[in-house]
Amino acid sequence: MKRSVLTSMPLVVLCCIALLPTAWAQVGVGAKPVAGAEVFFDGTRQMLDEKWTYWDGPRLSTTLPIKWFLVKDPVDGDQTQPDRTRPGMVLNTNDPAAAGGKYGAADIVTKKQFKDCRVHIEFLIQKPGGNSGVYLQSRYEIQVLDGDTTKHGMGAVINESPSPYAAYTGLGKWNAYDIVFRAARFENGKRTEPARITLYFNGKKAHTNFPINQVWGGANSGIDGGNDDGKGITDTPGGLKLQAEGHDVLYRNIWIQPLELKTANTDF
Repeated sequence: MKRSVLTSMPLVVLCCIALLPTAWAQVGVGAKPVAGAEVFFDGTRQMLDEKWTYWDGPRLSTTLPIKWFLVKDPVDGDQTQPDRTRPGMVLNTNDPAAAGGKYGAADIVTKKQFKDCRVHIEFLIQKPGGNSGVYLQSRYEIQVLDGDTTKHGMGAVINESPSPYAAYTGLGKWNAYDIVFRAARFENGKRTEPARITLYFNGKKAHTNFPINQVWGGANSGIDGGNDDGKGITDTPGGLKLQAEGHDVLYRNIWIQPLELKTANTDF
């Protein structure tokens, strides 16, 4: 009688297969916080006010309290998870101060700042052309933009990488970014290594250890955006920033794990 495929495999292969479900369970929609991670949005107004504030850029046009508002999750609104990462309420970016695409007028940012880190965040775009953005260190934008497949489009390291648009699930559905980010390195105030990122988009690897060269969009977009046309990167830490552009883009299940990456490798 023939042995089964599994029983005929070397032990090391079987061990690797056994580990795969655990690794993959930690990326994609619904991923739970890994050990050492901190939840930054659990669907409650209390956590929004405790852990976030407006980004104090040159175009800031509003005041606290945050005018982003909580709405019922249009997909899972009747489901409350025991760990409270998805309690049925989600965050809408449509702050009146950002109407008409006025980015930087009402962006929000975590009060805690980060260098190297792992980030999980989920978003849903409700209408065609919906636009927001996820900024690492309040500098480097990972685009959230329905309908754009260019280097300025969905899932791109904005203006630098291709858009992994095929991984996008479309309007009215939840999407997830899972990111490992390594901040730029400096010696005597001079940048010696660029920031790097590995990103999974809905569980599919989209960018692998991708170097990020600059901040795009000018001073209104992010830290150092006004320094040497975005190329004058400094060692100032920054928080996770979410962009408001006057669109109904929703966020939920946001958690961040601080890391210390000794080598220039973000792959996971």
